[in-house]
This record gives sequence, C-alpha cells and structure tokens, in this order.
Amino acid sequence: MKILLLLSLSALIFSCKKNIDIPDDTNIYLSKIDTVEVYSQSMNKAVSNIVILPPNFEELNNLPVIYLLHGAYGDYTDWISNVSHLESFCSENNVIIVCPDGGFNSWYFDSPIDSDFMYETFISDELVCYIDSIYPTSINSNKRAITGLSMGGHGAFYLAIRNQDVYGAAGSMSGALDIRPFPNSWNISDIIGSIDDFPENWELNTVTNMVALLQGSDLELFFDCGSDDFFINVNNVFHEKLVLNNIEHVYNVKPGSHNWDYWRNSVFEHLTFFADYFIE
Repeated sequence: MKILLLLSLSALIFSCKKNIDIPDDTNIYLSKIDTVEVYSQSMNKAVSNIVILPPNFEELNNLPVIYLLHGAYGDYTDWISNVSHLESFCSENNVIIVCPDGGFNSWYFDSPIDSDFMYETFISDELVCYIDSIYPTSINSNKRAITGLSMGGHGAFYLAIRNQDVYGAAGSMSGALDIRPFPNSWNISDIIGSIDDFPENWELNTVTNMVALLQGSDLELFFDCGSDDFFINVNNVFHEKLVLNNIEHVYNVKPGSHNWDYWRNSVFEHLTFFADYFIE
C-alpha cells in the first residue's frame, strides 16, 4: 500500500462539519459523527466522507473499521440518511464505520480512460491511510472490512479482492458482481470505455472474473441478494463459481428487491458478520 504524504501542502487534508439529514429515531447521542473531506492526490480534489465512531473512541485503541459503500448515483450521506441505528451499532460493538463518497457513478475503479476517476486508489490507499492516521484504529487487515450495496457491492468485492493486504473481510448487498450483462447501464462505459471498443476492460474489471485471485486467500466473503432483484442471476453465478473453486464464503438469497427496504435489514447482517470476524 502506497504511503500518503499527509503533511505536504499539495496533499492538504482537513475535516469539516456539515448538516446531514439523520432519521429522527437515530440515537445520535450514543456516538460521534464526523464529516471529513480528504484530499486525494490521485484525483487532485477533496472527497467527502462520513465517519461514525463509538462515543468513547478517544479512550480506546486498535478499533476495527468497516467501510460502507453507496450505490450508483448516490453519495456519502446515503447510508446515514436511510438507515437508523448505525450509530448504536458502533457504540455497542466498538467499531468505526466509514462511508466514503464514490463519485456518483465511479464504480470504485481506477479508470483506465479518465484520470478523474481513481477511486480504488482513493479508498484503499489514501482514505485508509487517513483514517488510520487520525483515529485509534488497528492497522491490521484482519481488523478492516468493506461492504456496500449495488455499485457499492461490486466495489467492495472488487477492492477487497484486489487489495487483500488492506481488507480481511468483504461483503456485497445486491451487488453488480458481473458488469458485462449491463453494457449500456449506469454510465459504466464512461469509466472503462464501451464494451465494443474496450472489451478487455470489461473482462478484467468484473468481479466474477476475479475468482482465481481468491485461491489460497484468507479473505472472508459474505454476500446476499434479494430473490426479486435484477442482479440475482449474476450473484448466483458468482456463488456457483466460488463453490466450483472451493472458495469459502457465505451467500444468502432472501425475499426482497433492489431497494432500501431490503438494504436496511441486510446491512446489519453484514455488520454483525464483520463484528464476529473481528472478535475471532
């Protein structure tokens, strides 16, 4: 993992407070919520992120961190605006949750065609370095996990599989685990080129084709998809490839579709899985 030069003037990193719409029944008194803007050297811009901390985090050390990614056309506020009790979870389990901004439709790639999209480098290098430098986290990969929904489910598996020295566990909720069936959707072609002109980019950057990188891996995998979700087939295929290659994982198919009603429940299954993993 490359070292982020936090003190250089060209890589100024700063934090600020913003007004975030939080559900009325959220017990915000249980935890501390930071909104931080982290300057990305790779993209030459500041990126916003929410950090949810246990209330007594300053008295603790070696805290595990869960990175929680949003979906396409969303932003870093999506999780805290749509899901109650994330703060309570951090308080009860002494974990930190980080919600990065994924650039609207970055798909969490380092784009091979547009240098303005370097979100693999930002999240797995620059942001992780920043969080570990500011908060009392553990720097070991077995205390770091990543998950997300839809585009973020793809992104979480994509980043974790490619950066197994950074993450010890990864999840995906309703993830686009094979992007190839959707060449004209969600502006993916803006990030990696059209499937006709750059077919190799689509082959190399789809999660389903990364199973070989999991051979002999210790990466813990947990994913699920709603039975009525339009991504159910690509999730089933990825599960079947993992089984065929004897890659340990947990996969659940549950009633539901591609919406917040599903993800509000699913996210706590992921968080609990990670909390148990951190203890082990």
